[in-house]
Amino acid sequence: MKTKDIKTILTDIKIIVAVIIFVLLLIIKLYLGLSEITLGPRTRTFECRVFGALQDRACTPGAIIKGVTREQICTPGYSKEVRDVSDKEKEEVFREYGIKHHRPGQYEVDHLVSLELGGSNGIANLWPESAEPRPGYHEKDRLEDYLHRQVCNGNISLEEAQRLIANDWLSVYEKIPKTARRKE
Repeated sequence: MKTKDIKTILTDIKIIVAVIIFVLLLIIKLYLGLSEITLGPRTRTFECRVFGALQDRACTPGAIIKGVTREQICTPGYSKEVRDVSDKEKEEVFREYGIKHHRPGQYEVDHLVSLELGGSNGIANLWPESAEPRPGYHEKDRLEDYLHRQVCNGNISLEEAQRLIANDWLSVYEKIPKTARRKE
């Protein structure tokens, strides 16, 4: 009789633990699902194409972290703290864009809206950006740095910087001062 009671108690504990784990996973999924704002509809997940130096808007409309503030992004170390793109996710980005093979340094899986501007790590914000022809990912990095400085100095709003880089980063890059285009 005592043995049955212990087995029953252990079974009950296992059920309770399973329910707690399920509820925690559900809460995490809900939280993560609501933490990103996509800047446009993501209408395609295959046969994506790069258009010169620009991403395929149907595949990579851009996405930002919901509720991120100027104060957060202007805190040193912010980007490093939120960076979280797995190798599996990078492979998915290359697959969606039909890139089966590439040389090291030929592409980087880039955030359309950079982390330093409140961009998310979600696939709606990622695309394989090439180094060549120029302007490529090195030049976009300089634009991201420039816009970050502009936001942190109070010259433009965070929302404006996000909109500019998501809509057509190349046009914005061509308009910034030549001194901001140089490698620092």
